[in-house]
Amino acid sequence: MGKRYYCDYCDRSFQDNMHNRKKHLNGVQHHRAKKAWFDYFRDAAAILYDEQTKKPCRKFLQKGICDFGPNCRFSHMCEEELFNLKRQVEDERQLREDTTDINVPKRSIEEWLSRREKKLSALGSKGAKKIKQDSEEDQAESEIPQQLLSIHDLPPSLLPPPPGGWKVKVNTEWG
Repeated sequence: MGKRYYCDYCDRSFQDNMHNRKKHLNGVQHHRAKKAWFDYFRDAAAILYDEQTKKPCRKFLQKGICDFGPNCRFSHMCEEELFNLKRQVEDERQLREDTTDINVPKRSIEEWLSRREKKLSALGSKGAKKIKQDSEEDQAESEIPQQLLSIHDLPPSLLPPPPGGWKVKVNTEWG
């Protein structure tokens, strides 16, 4: 039987040799399937821009169906769909602006990391006898930058520690 080549875009397999693979990868069906796959991940702003530059498809407006389907060079979106897409783009833009406008001192991640490194090196030189009496200014300095907290659904190992630190029992046995 021999090796078989499976194309993820087209969801089909065929005997793997240079001629068959080249014929498939240069085929129209493969290019359409690949374009459809990558179009699935486009953001709303790019879709809106493309749809606004296209003229409406007359066949789609008259019959409700177009022979060319997603490969048509004209727009198949009605006014209501375009309006909803515009609203979605505006909502996303507003959300991005709101998250950047939070009243948090603007510091870069590099600046935060350098200050953290200085603090850790100072602690290392003083030894293990450090009393935890931080003033509010020190606490504000040790806060994690907003850019790092804006990532949603982080695994527990990457979440920042709680404000008081982790609570550890003294008589905890491991194993």
